[in-house]
Amino acid sequence: MPMLRLAQRILSNLGIALLGAVVAAVLAYVLWARSQPPLQRWHEVDLDTEFTAAQADAIVTLDDYLALEARVFDEMDVEVYAKTPTGPAQRLNRFSPGSASDPRQREPNWNRTFELIPDDPVGGVLLLHGMSDGPYSLRALGLALYGRGYRVLGLRMPGHGTVPAGLLDVTWEAMAAATRLGARHLARSLDGKPLHMIGYSTGAALALDYTLVALDAAGAPDAADLAVPASLVLVSPAIGITPLAELTRWFALLAHLPGLDRLAWTNLVPEFDPFNYNAFSANASLQVHRMTRSTTRRIRRRAAEAPIAGFPSTLVLLSVVDATVSPRAAVDNLLRHLAPGPHELLLYDINRQAVISPLIVTDTAALTEQLMTDATLPFAITLIGNESASNRRVIARYKAPHSAEAVRGDSLSGTWPDDTIALSHVDLPFPPDDPLYGRYPPKAPGQVFLGQLAIRGERGVLKVPAQWLLRLRHNPFYDYQERRVLDWIGQANAADAGPGGN
Repeated sequence: MPMLRLAQRILSNLGIALLGAVVAAVLAYVLWARSQPPLQRWHEVDLDTEFTAAQADAIVTLDDYLALEARVFDEMDVEVYAKTPTGPAQRLNRFSPGSASDPRQREPNWNRTFELIPDDPVGGVLLLHGMSDGPYSLRALGLALYGRGYRVLGLRMPGHGTVPAGLLDVTWEAMAAATRLGARHLARSLDGKPLHMIGYSTGAALALDYTLVALDAAGAPDAADLAVPASLVLVSPAIGITPLAELTRWFALLAHLPGLDRLAWTNLVPEFDPFNYNAFSANASLQVHRMTRSTTRRIRRRAAEAPIAGFPSTLVLLSVVDATVSPRAAVDNLLRHLAPGPHELLLYDINRQAVISPLIVTDTAALTEQLMTDATLPFAITLIGNESASNRRVIARYKAPHSAEAVRGDSLSGTWPDDTIALSHVDLPFPPDDPLYGRYPPKAPGQVFLGQLAIRGERGVLKVPAQWLLRLRHNPFYDYQERRVLDWIGQANAADAGPGGN
């Protein structure tokens, strides 16, 4: 009995300590939120014409969806742009008409859904962007696929491409319903030719959700429009994020109390990016958490008795350092559960020559070594990294499924750039010549450039936060990656089409 009472006392004290820690964290967050800049119109306006999951039975075609999207953008023009000041002080304000960051000044406006239709498509590709960004993030891959003869649909997700306030009430169910609409549109237009999906960040979770739904429905009489993808390409996939994201549910609720409206936001930064929200909401974090939890549970349930067979050919593109999603989750929550087949992880290592600097606090050697020596993994791995720790030349090392030995593969053109220590969550889909996020500014004057900027001076001078500028936003090895993606989809397309297919 004394031992039982001691155990109860210890558990009680631990519970009190845990509760105290949670309360302290919440109070710290409240104080932080109240110190943030005041909310602007684009943080608060409710665009009531936006697509919701409840409209999925009424908005059933892409034309329906595009008509509703046009009304959303018209409403934004009236409720936000028409009421936002102009002038020199607003030059970097995305919502100031005519500013350098005004996406309406760019042609096309990549915040909107786009479709690229060749004369005789060999297949179709649905592009699914991430939480807080828009169709622009996958446009480069979309254009390359269109050049190979694919019909490409870059779908704008509900709550995106307009105002950050859209992240206050968007649900992952609405995004999943939009994904099914886009996939249904492509499948109907392809006359039986293969469908492929590329998902970036949260878009990868949407691609997984759709695939699981389509696999569950396969063979059912009413599942004709739920085509199982021939392949998936998952870029910086949101397959697992911190469980602490569940706490954002309470922050979103507390934000309804007087004076606490800024609690609805986990990040408040001026909106200078024309194709990505800088502000991020507590609800957005919650929705990603809910979606990844749902897909992870269903994948593990499918794999409970045996590895999942018949899953689409899956290529995962990932940086070993990622401040947004868990790199390990792509292995533990997806790839490890698939039966041996055409599945591969293309992993970007950290610049090993830079690791010797005392300024580097994150070394991922343990994770990369574990993955490259694990003979139980049922998928292939290509590791992109230094030829050796003593030079910046970059090569690909390939490890076959169920192998503990890596072999040297391709030598990539070029080396690690002098100023680059690792890739990031946000840079993988963008080539070095991207006109917004690339290595060099475009020649056309007057538009904002958010790529490689070597700027030094006193703090407080720049309107763009210094920490924002430190994050790499283009992929130095994009050419190699694009070639791998095109080959991956091409091989899956040929296999799915069969001997007589295109």
